[in-house]
Amino acid sequence: MFDKLDQLEAKYEELGQQLGDPALLSDQKKFQAVAKQHRDLEPTVEKFRQFRKLRDGIAEAKAMLADPDMREMAEMELAELEPKLPTVEEELKVLLLPKDPNDDKNIVIEVRAGTGGDEASLFVAEVFRMYLRFAEQHHWKVEVLSQTDSDVGGLKDITAIFEGDKVYSQMKYESGVHRVQRVPATETQGRVHTSAITVAVLPEAEEVDIKIEQKDLRIDTFCSSGPGGQSVNTTYSAIRITHLPTNTVVSCQDEKSQIKNREKAMRVLRSRLYEVEAERVHQLQAQDRKAQIGSGDRSEKIRTYNFPQNRLTDHRIGLTNHQLAMVMEGLLQPTVDALIAHDTAERLKATAEA
Repeated sequence: MFDKLDQLEAKYEELGQQLGDPALLSDQKKFQAVAKQHRDLEPTVEKFRQFRKLRDGIAEAKAMLADPDMREMAEMELAELEPKLPTVEEELKVLLLPKDPNDDKNIVIEVRAGTGGDEASLFVAEVFRMYLRFAEQHHWKVEVLSQTDSDVGGLKDITAIFEGDKVYSQMKYESGVHRVQRVPATETQGRVHTSAITVAVLPEAEEVDIKIEQKDLRIDTFCSSGPGGQSVNTTYSAIRITHLPTNTVVSCQDEKSQIKNREKAMRVLRSRLYEVEAERVHQLQAQDRKAQIGSGDRSEKIRTYNFPQNRLTDHRIGLTNHQLAMVMEGLLQPTVDALIAHDTAERLKATAEA
């Protein structure tokens, strides 16, 4: 581990020197890439330096124990430094864990009603609103690509892009089936009903991530219609793109411009195909997608929202939260932090067993 840390520190110093080279400033793209590498290494290097300082301080204090005049001071020094070393070493191990290459990416999120009819569509709208509140806390930008309204004021489905700092690292644990238990507004006898929705979180793929051949696309245009009974758009601005090899279909009608709708639809298509390819590679390697705490399969129930008991339960880690009303207002961070901590512990355990 320490050989690797020495190498990382040397790399960090080298990148720092490159950033001071005036010639690098002439190539802004390269400068940004070097700056990002330097920034990504900084937490690990700083923690390593903290560890080394503690280790050297302990060694010096132990050497002082042989001197009767210095013994008391040395014992006080050891009492302060030695308990800190294991904690810092554990933090170093966490920083050295392989990073999910998608963590820094924006996401395409798709929320759809499952079993439960109107009640499920209402819950789609509420969960998406919860994600909007969560995004506001992180200062992320949210752009709705498409949505299908239900007759009761809910959403049958909604697709959006979340853009900002490390969006995927925070949102990737939301993929799966979300179950809601509550008394619907239309229920006259006060009985609790169970409904479900699905959430898919896809890292947004750039063109460099996945190549899409033009010959593999069928692009159809159609007239878009506004929500809530608004008049039908008289121009063919809505776009439907079909990726023929995989029969993946994406549509977008959020913008009045056909060009903008096409650009948005392509962003979603790239992300969906990227996810399919990532799954294929992972299956070939016989690796479970531990970074998502479970398979992320839409048939997997990951969470239950029980409104009568004001309770949220995340079934993957056995987490129970009795502040459901606050969670629905966007207080999702404690749940996300618990999932990240569990994932980190599992990966540390796997590393120790390897």
